[in-house]
Amino acid sequence: MPTSPVDPSLFPDRALDPALDPALDPEINPRTLTPDQWRSLLSAPEYAILRESATERPNTGRYLADPGPGSFHCAGCGHRLYGAEHKFHSGCGWPSFFQQVEYGALEVHRDVSHGMVRTEMRCARCGGHLGHIFQDAPQTPTGQRHCVNGYAVLHVPEGNSVAEVFRAHRNDKWA
Repeated sequence: MPTSPVDPSLFPDRALDPALDPALDPEINPRTLTPDQWRSLLSAPEYAILRESATERPNTGRYLADPGPGSFHCAGCGHRLYGAEHKFHSGCGWPSFFQQVEYGALEVHRDVSHGMVRTEMRCARCGGHLGHIFQDAPQTPTGQRHCVNGYAVLHVPEGNSVAEVFRAHRNDKWA
């Protein structure tokens, strides 16, 4: 079982429990995790975005620049969402993709919050909020711009293990 480099007893309200991490164990149903369990796994911005549907300010999140070949996974549960080949620079201030890695990787819902009608996208595995889909990218093969909060995803470089990338990321939040 992986261990944290920091003694979790020092953080009793946010004790890192890798045994509950759906990104490290695909047998765990992420939809059964409590808010406290999610808080123990996610950084504050990840929790706010994925579990409370917040939005990071433009140009402040991860992956505005191209991180290279690989895939993008839900930062909550590790579900594969996008291939690096689907990423493009839209200039909107958030990472943009033109399609999901495979049909069913995302759930989409009508979002009428903030006085607008938009298409919200969520991770199909854990239900975490990712961002919104817009039909304003004619330069892409689909015409779509998946406007993704950078803190909602993790890039797994080509050739790397998803579990190892997530284990390192989870441990980094305690560094």
